[in-house]
Amino acid sequence: MSQFEQRDELNNPRTQVPEFTQMVEQGLSRRRFLGGAAALGAAAFFSLSPVSRALAAAGNSPLLGFKAVPTSTADRFIVPEGYRAERLISWGDPLFSDVAEFINGGGNSATEQASQFGDNNDGMSLFMVDDNTAILAVNNEYTNYELLFPPLAPPPAAEGDQQETTTPVRQLTADDVKKAQAAHGVSVLTLKQQADGWRFVKDGRYNRRIDANTPMFISGPAKGHALLKTKADPKGERVLGTFNNCANGMTPWGTYLTCEENVNGYFGTGEQVEISPALARYGVGAIDAGYQWHRFDERFDLSKEPNEANRFGWVVEIDPKDPASTPVKRTALGRFKHENAELVVNKDGHVVVYLGDDERGEHLYRFVSEGKYNPDDMAANRELLDNGTLYVAKFYDGATGGIKGKGEWLELTFGKHGLTAENGFNSQAEVLIHARLAATQVGATTMDRPEWVAAHPTEPMVFCTLTNNKNRGTNDQQPVGGPNPRADNHYGQILRWVPASGSHSAREFDWDLFVLAGNPTVHQDSLYAGSDNLNADNMFNSPDGICFDRGGRLWIQTDGNYSNEGDFAGQGNNQMLCADPKTGELRRFLTGPVACEITGMAFTPDQKTLFVGVQHPGEELAPSHFPLGGDSTPRSSVMMITRIDGGVIGA
Repeated sequence: MSQFEQRDELNNPRTQVPEFTQMVEQGLSRRRFLGGAAALGAAAFFSLSPVSRALAAAGNSPLLGFKAVPTSTADRFIVPEGYRAERLISWGDPLFSDVAEFINGGGNSATEQASQFGDNNDGMSLFMVDDNTAILAVNNEYTNYELLFPPLAPPPAAEGDQQETTTPVRQLTADDVKKAQAAHGVSVLTLKQQADGWRFVKDGRYNRRIDANTPMFISGPAKGHALLKTKADPKGERVLGTFNNCANGMTPWGTYLTCEENVNGYFGTGEQVEISPALARYGVGAIDAGYQWHRFDERFDLSKEPNEANRFGWVVEIDPKDPASTPVKRTALGRFKHENAELVVNKDGHVVVYLGDDERGEHLYRFVSEGKYNPDDMAANRELLDNGTLYVAKFYDGATGGIKGKGEWLELTFGKHGLTAENGFNSQAEVLIHARLAATQVGATTMDRPEWVAAHPTEPMVFCTLTNNKNRGTNDQQPVGGPNPRADNHYGQILRWVPASGSHSAREFDWDLFVLAGNPTVHQDSLYAGSDNLNADNMFNSPDGICFDRGGRLWIQTDGNYSNEGDFAGQGNNQMLCADPKTGELRRFLTGPVACEITGMAFTPDQKTLFVGVQHPGEELAPSHFPLGGDSTPRSSVMMITRIDGGVIGA
């Protein structure tokens, strides 16, 4: 097996805890799962005690003050009674008055798209300028070609058989590729508080599009490394663009962190090339994911620019208040398929960033800054993300009882833990560029797609969504165990941990699972039914987006199977739930339209307005016309939610 397939035997939970292995193989019941959980460290309320489980079952959480909405398969965005949802902005809406409006059927040009709201909006953050002015920075992850471009003509029937047809294949032009590149990246929006609520301002001072061709700086330990040098950038210090921007983060010094995820699918070639094990570990290959960029932009052609792929898969820092500023790729945070970047100022002043690598069998990371945050010198904080230490998580099972245990952060520093030239690492820059290989070398735990991470606003506890993993249990590299307790895990779970001594920079932590998603109407008393705080009225699959509001409510968004049949019968369209982290109670807060993902959220400081993203409604030509109805093209959109009585969202 290749180097990146190697796994430390200590990473195999079956060799650590025989009792746990037997429980999994014999079928651990959902009641035994939660009933065996114990308190985590000093946060005694962290576990679902019998009292808190009773509160959850009775629906008596003091945090959750809304009536749950039922599941839905309608092509609508549905919120609880007493709430109002409005469209703020949709893919193709112009940011400036001299730009054309959106044309149904993919009729806009590349030039127009470059100044319109981008497609497939995902993570977002809100930055206040003054009491009546705000900036909303929104990721535009990718685009659906079946909607971005005019419909393909049906292929002719095969000669001699009028029933036999072939699937049409779209062959892009150079202009098509430019349009696709312009639909990616980040949209920065100016918002104004009006008498009837927050509104987007066309021609607003802060309006900006950042896309796959926007100039950017490279900073941190990997800046200037040979693996980042190209013909266009022989110094390895500047790069064009960002794309496949999934989730996000924000800093206390007022900048936006956008995270590059599935960047591998944009690279390809029509030539014969040898793909290195390092590139293969990131999914880069001669055949792209159908974007076709390499046909017209040679930097995406692996035969012409073999290093270009190393220049993506980073966290990018953007100053939303300065439209003329140049974004910066912060290489100290490591290169992998970033989901979000959850930043915490630790009690000792160091900045800690939690990072998930969203692929089956990959890892959970943490960065700790070398310097300390200075609230009195915002300019000095701008370099905090360039110097520090990257770590990766290793989980250990508890000896008996429920699914819980200990964990530690393993340092990813050149010269330590086998990160040496003998094992293929020649510098700290290479450790960061090949962070996945480094994580494998030190024996990190493979995870069920670590996605968003969220830290509680007042308590030292952190949550991470593990979305799903069809490969779990199929090979020695991804054994069942620890925080990944199910083989062929198509439902997902939410992990939580408490750092030792309440310090986010501590090496060790205690962990358990806050919820196992599942379907109790299909599977009854098994791990696939989900944990005890799941029932027929709040069940879901594939948790993805996650965040806390200031009141300590945990908000959960899903990107899962919306077939509403089989294992997913009764779960309906993707949704957003709200949870009480103390009692474990979960309530469904909203449901989205047909074929969408619910992703991205941001609150106003008074917690009275919530912005939520609806991504790819009508993907693969599913029957959606959201948000405008009629025969309109389905469009990804940012929705704005308020309470009719003007109160706090969720309370």
